Amino acid sequence: EVQLVESGGGLVQAGGSLRLSCATSGFTFDNYAIGWFRQAPGKERQGVSCINTKDGSTHYTDSARSRFTISSDNAKNTVYLQMNSLKPEDTAVYYCRISGTNYWGQGTQVTVSS
Repeated sequence: EVQLVESGGGLVQAGGSLRLSCATSGFTFDNYAIGWFRQAPGKERQGVSCINTKDGSTHYTDSARSRFTISSDNAKNTVYLQMNSLKPEDTAVYYCRISGTNYWGQGTQVTVSS
Protein backbone atom coordinates (compact mmCIF):
# COMPACT_ATOMS: atom_id res chain seq x y z
CA GLU A 1 0.00 0.00 0.00
CA VAL A 2 1.36 3.39 -1.00
CA GLN A 3 1.56 5.82 1.91
CA LEU A 4 2.80 9.39 2.30
CA VAL A 5 2.81 10.95 5.76
CA GLU A 6 3.64 14.61 6.26
CA SER A 7 4.86 16.02 9.55
CA GLY A 8 6.68 19.03 10.93
CA GLY A 9 4.06 21.71 10.56
CA GLY A 10 3.12 24.09 13.33
CA LEU A 11 2.76 27.67 14.43
CA VAL A 12 5.74 29.96 13.89
CA GLN A 13 6.34 33.68 13.91
CA ALA A 14 7.17 35.56 10.73
CA GLY A 15 10.84 35.18 9.95
CA GLY A 16 11.00 31.76 11.56
CA SER A 17 11.75 28.35 10.09
CA LEU A 18 10.16 24.93 9.85
CA ARG A 19 11.25 21.65 8.32
CA LEU A 20 8.53 19.49 6.86
CA SER A 21 8.98 15.77 6.30
CA CYS A 22 7.19 13.46 3.88
CA ALA A 23 7.77 9.86 4.90
CA THR A 24 6.81 7.39 2.19
CA SER A 25 6.35 3.65 1.76
CA GLY A 26 4.84 1.09 -0.58
CA PHE A 27 6.63 2.02 -3.82
CA THR A 28 10.12 2.24 -5.28
CA PHE A 29 11.15 5.61 -3.91
CA ASP A 30 13.91 6.53 -6.35
CA ASN A 31 11.76 5.77 -9.39
CA TYR A 32 9.67 8.86 -8.84
CA ALA A 33 9.81 12.58 -8.27
CA ILE A 34 8.11 13.85 -5.13
CA GLY A 35 6.47 17.25 -4.94
CA TRP A 36 5.35 19.60 -2.18
CA PHE A 37 2.13 21.53 -2.60
CA ARG A 38 0.19 23.90 -0.39
CA GLN A 39 -3.39 25.05 -0.06
CA ALA A 40 -4.31 28.23 1.74
CA PRO A 41 -7.88 28.79 3.00
CA GLY A 42 -10.19 29.62 0.12
CA LYS A 43 -7.51 29.09 -2.49
CA GLU A 44 -6.57 26.34 -4.91
CA ARG A 45 -3.79 23.89 -4.14
CA GLN A 46 -0.56 25.03 -5.77
CA GLY A 47 2.88 23.56 -6.29
CA VAL A 48 5.81 24.66 -4.16
CA SER A 49 8.77 22.47 -5.05
CA CYS A 50 9.67 19.03 -6.33
CA ILE A 51 12.69 16.74 -6.38
CA ASN A 52 13.78 13.93 -8.64
CA THR A 53 14.82 11.37 -6.05
CA LYS A 54 17.01 9.50 -8.53
CA ASP A 55 19.33 12.34 -9.54
CA GLY A 56 18.52 14.98 -6.91
CA SER A 57 17.46 17.63 -9.39
CA THR A 58 15.04 20.15 -7.95
CA HIS A 59 12.47 22.69 -9.04
CA TYR A 60 10.96 25.61 -7.15
CA THR A 61 8.16 28.03 -7.78
CA ASP A 62 9.04 31.70 -7.61
CA SER A 63 7.56 32.09 -4.12
CA ALA A 64 9.75 29.30 -2.72
CA ARG A 65 12.99 29.61 -4.66
CA SER A 66 15.00 31.85 -2.36
CA ARG A 67 13.62 30.65 1.00
CA PHE A 68 12.78 26.95 0.76
CA THR A 69 15.04 23.96 0.16
CA ILE A 70 13.80 20.52 -0.86
CA SER A 71 15.91 17.45 -0.22
CA SER A 72 15.54 13.69 0.01
CA ASP A 73 17.00 10.90 2.10
CA ASN A 74 16.69 7.87 -0.13
CA ALA A 75 17.75 5.52 2.67
CA LYS A 76 14.72 6.67 4.66
CA ASN A 77 12.36 7.11 1.67
CA THR A 78 11.70 10.60 2.96
CA VAL A 79 11.55 14.03 1.35
CA TYR A 80 12.07 17.22 3.33
CA LEU A 81 11.13 20.84 2.82
CA GLN A 82 13.22 23.31 4.81
CA MET A 83 11.36 26.60 4.99
CA ASN A 84 13.18 29.71 6.16
CA SER A 85 12.17 33.37 6.47
CA LEU A 86 8.54 32.35 6.69
CA LYS A 87 5.87 34.91 5.92
CA PRO A 88 2.19 35.05 6.92
CA GLU A 89 1.29 34.34 3.29
CA ASP A 90 3.02 30.96 3.63
CA THR A 91 0.18 29.88 5.93
CA ALA A 92 -1.43 26.81 4.37
CA VAL A 93 -1.83 23.08 4.59
CA TYR A 94 1.24 21.52 3.00
CA TYR A 95 0.95 18.24 1.11
CA CYS A 96 3.37 15.92 -0.63
CA ARG A 97 2.54 13.90 -3.70
CA ILE A 98 4.18 11.30 -5.90
CA SER A 99 4.58 13.19 -9.16
CA GLY A 100 2.36 11.98 -11.97
CA THR A 101 0.06 10.07 -9.63
CA ASN A 102 -2.89 10.74 -7.39
CA TYR A 103 -1.08 9.59 -4.27
CA TRP A 104 -1.13 12.38 -1.70
CA GLY A 105 -0.40 12.63 1.96
CA GLN A 106 -2.94 13.90 4.47
CA GLY A 107 -1.25 17.28 4.85
CA THR A 108 0.36 19.22 7.66
CA GLN A 109 -0.76 22.67 8.79
CA VAL A 110 1.71 25.55 8.71
CA THR A 111 0.62 28.79 10.35
CA VAL A 112 2.84 31.87 10.28
CA SER A 113 1.86 34.70 12.59
CA SER A 114 2.74 38.31 11.91
